[in-house]
Amino acid sequence: MLCSCSRVRSLSPSHEILNFASFLLSKHLSFNSRQALLPSLHKSPVSLISLSLRTERSRPLLGYLRFNHSMASQSSPQSVHDFTVTDATGNDVDLSIFKGKVLLIVNVASKCGMTNSNYTEFNQLYERYKDQGLEILAFPCNQFGEEEPGTNDQITDFVCTRFKSEFPIFDKIDVNGENASPLYKFLKLGKWGIFGDDIQWNFAKFLVNKDGQVVDRYYPTTSPLSLERDIKQLLEIS
Repeated sequence: MLCSCSRVRSLSPSHEILNFASFLLSKHLSFNSRQALLPSLHKSPVSLISLSLRTERSRPLLGYLRFNHSMASQSSPQSVHDFTVTDATGNDVDLSIFKGKVLLIVNVASKCGMTNSNYTEFNQLYERYKDQGLEILAFPCNQFGEEEPGTNDQITDFVCTRFKSEFPIFDKIDVNGENASPLYKFLKLGKWGIFGDDIQWNFAKFLVNKDGQVVDRYYPTTSPLSLERDIKQLLEIS
C-alpha cells in the first residue's frame, strides 16, 4: 500500500552513490584496476559498482546495492498532495486535487461520546468556509474503543442521514500501528511535542495549508469551532 501511495521518480546519481561506488572499488578491486576505472566513475557509478561486485566475491553486496538504489529512487512524500487514498465507495482519490485548499483531516467514529459535537461543528465550519477553500477529510477508524464498527456503507449512511454532512468520507483505516495508513504515518511525522507519535483517540485533528503542509495538530477533545481562527488565517480571510 505504501508503494502505491507515494510517488516515484528517477533520481540522477547522487554524491552518496558516488561515494559508495568509490568505497566498493577500494574494497573489491586491485589498486591497478581501480586506478584504471576511476576516470569513468562520475560517468556511470552504478555500472562500475556492478562491475566491481561481479569481479569479486560480492553477490550479497550486489543485492544490497540493488535494494538501496531502488529505495533511493523513490522520492519520499513531501506533502499531503503526494498521497492517494480510497474513498468510502472504493474509488482512489489523488489528494493533489486539493491543491490550493486548506484541509482539516480527522479520524472519525460513529459511536464515540464526542461524535455529535464534532460532526455538528464540522458541518458549521464547512458551511461557512467551503466556498472559500476549506475541505474536511474524514477517515473512519475503529482502533479506539471499537467505536466505528460499521461498514463503509453503514458509516456514510449514518453521517449523511443523521448529520447531513457534505464533506467527503473515506475508507475505514488504521491510524496507529504497523497497518496505519501511509497518509497518517506522514501526518504524524511532525515534531508534535507533548502529543507523541500516536493518535490518542477519535477526532484527532490535523490542519493542512494550501501547499499540502501540515501546520498544526489538535487533541481529540479540541472543539472544531475553536480552530476557526487558524482556518481563517490559512484561508487568508479576515
